[in-house]
Amino acid sequence: MSVNRKSRAWQRMLSGRRLDLLDPSALDIEIEDIAHGLSRLARWNGQTSGKWAFSVAQHCLLVEDITNRLSKEHSPVLSLAGLLHDAAEYVIGDLISPFKAAVGIDYKDFEANLLRAIHMRFGLPAAMADRPAKLIKRADGIAAYYEATQLAGFSQRDALKYIGRPGRITGIELAPWPPAIAQARYLSRFRALSKALSRS
Repeated sequence: MSVNRKSRAWQRMLSGRRLDLLDPSALDIEIEDIAHGLSRLARWNGQTSGKWAFSVAQHCLLVEDITNRLSKEHSPVLSLAGLLHDAAEYVIGDLISPFKAAVGIDYKDFEANLLRAIHMRFGLPAAMADRPAKLIKRADGIAAYYEATQLAGFSQRDALKYIGRPGRITGIELAPWPPAIAQARYLSRFRALSKALSRS
């Protein structure tokens, strides 16, 4: 005998929150859940060198740092948006760019919807203005270039072909951190930026 049950569309987090994946509420988003998930989520599908995977949490810290280097303004809004730019991946995972393209627009809409809720939860505009969004995207590309060449086995030629030039950002040397370190540093940076945002 078959039983009709409504499909579950939420995920239970370690904080005890239940996040509705199709209609995420900002009230069900906790930074501790984000930091925990991102620190255990591998960039490049785990195809990186080193004892530890290069986590999305460490990548987000790198992007926030590069965003600040590219910007003349150093605003806490821009910095926090840089730190949270991949925060939706604590729920949906880190799909590599070629697979995102294959999945199509529905995935992108799902990701954007969740990121809007995350922004609202932490006092950012639901959608960033065009200029800061482009700056963060550029920083993301620069981070990807250094990750590709230092950790993911790309030659410089292939990285330039598939990812693009890093511009004038130099002095980046990457070594993956253990998950506990990535989580602690992500949370620490988030708290510092949140404090600065509340004062601005």
